[in-house]
Amino acid sequence: MDIKEKIRTVPNWPIEGVMFRDITSLLQEPDAFREACDLLFERYKDMKINKIVGIDARGFLFGAVLAYKLKIGFVPVRKKGKLPPETISQEYDLEYGKDVVEMRDDTIKKGDKVLVVDDLIATGGTVSAAVKLVEKLGGEIVECAFVIELPDLKGREMIKDYKIFALTEFEGE
Repeated sequence: MDIKEKIRTVPNWPIEGVMFRDITSLLQEPDAFREACDLLFERYKDMKINKIVGIDARGFLFGAVLAYKLKIGFVPVRKKGKLPPETISQEYDLEYGKDVVEMRDDTIKKGDKVLVVDDLIATGGTVSAAVKLVEKLGGEIVECAFVIELPDLKGREMIKDYKIFALTEFEGE
């Protein structure tokens, strides 16, 4: 099965000129969702990972399933104000401004081997912030995994010192 074929493209959303890659079409098809999760599991089943960090919100979908299948802990990175104290936070740049993500301060221990998971890497701001949160708590990033990569937006440059994996990409499309 081609995962890319199961991802709907919505032209000019949320603004004119954007080609939005919508994973809800993939999630609605049980075989496609299972295939995506199984591909991630096959990649990481033999790696020495003991925590998965999933990024709000669609990274929760794939990260939680993968943590379940790997029998390891899942750590959510959320938008500011969504987690109970005590948290640590990291600001990152948006196209027009800044935003903040947070993580509970007791979720990553020094030396934890961490996989960061999100549905998509575009400009890399959110994943870069998540990586910084993990490292603030002493975790070691094993890899950053995505269902979709948009290479034209150069998100890899934000996390160039880390291994990156994506199930599919939309380049120049």
